[in-house]
Order: sequence, then structure tokens, then C-alpha cells
Amino acid sequence: MIEREAKFRIGEVVKHRFFDFRGVIFDVDTTFNNTEKWWLSIPEAVRPIKDQPYYHLFAENEESEYIAYVSEQNLLVDTSAKPVRHPDVNQVFENFDGSAYAVRVNKTH
Repeated sequence: MIEREAKFRIGEVVKHRFFDFRGVIFDVDTTFNNTEKWWLSIPEAVRPIKDQPYYHLFAENEESEYIAYVSEQNLLVDTSAKPVRHPDVNQVFENFDGSAYAVRVNKTH
């Protein structure tokens, strides 16, 4: 299996290609790194391939905020220029510029 370089970067705000949610990327797996049960729970007609980057998102939809794990093939750049309201965003990121966040630098005193 050849590892591909990730198309999206940590801090970037993205949206799902088919489902109505968006989020900010906080981690990247170069290939699928979740359980077989999770992968098989996705309907076969829309189940993504495993041999591609997968992204961990602080995600949101109209009703809630949650953590999502999404294949690269199912992500698009979010062009809304709106910040993500997930409660953990400000613990990891700062300085939203309309398309991405900067990773927060931990300051020690």
C-alpha cells in the first residue's frame, strides 16, 4: 500500500461532499485507521476506499457538534468563511482567517 500525501491540512475548514456537515481538521491519517466495524457501517454504495488519507474533524451540523472521521474523497473546501462552533476548536486553534485556523501554540511560563 502506497501512502498518499494529504490534500488538506490541519486547521483547514472543510465540508462533506454528500452530507450536510462541516468542520476543522485536527488530525490526519495517511490511510484508513479506524475499526472494520466502523467502515462496514457505511452503506456499501457510498463506502469510501481505505487507501487514502482520512481526516479527524471537529464537526458541526445544524443540530450538534461532534467528532467526525472522513475520507479525503468525501471532503471539499468550505467556502462559507464562517468559524466552526465546536467547543474544542479554541483549545487547539486560534486566529481563524476565513478558511483555516492556526494551531494554538502552548505557552509555558
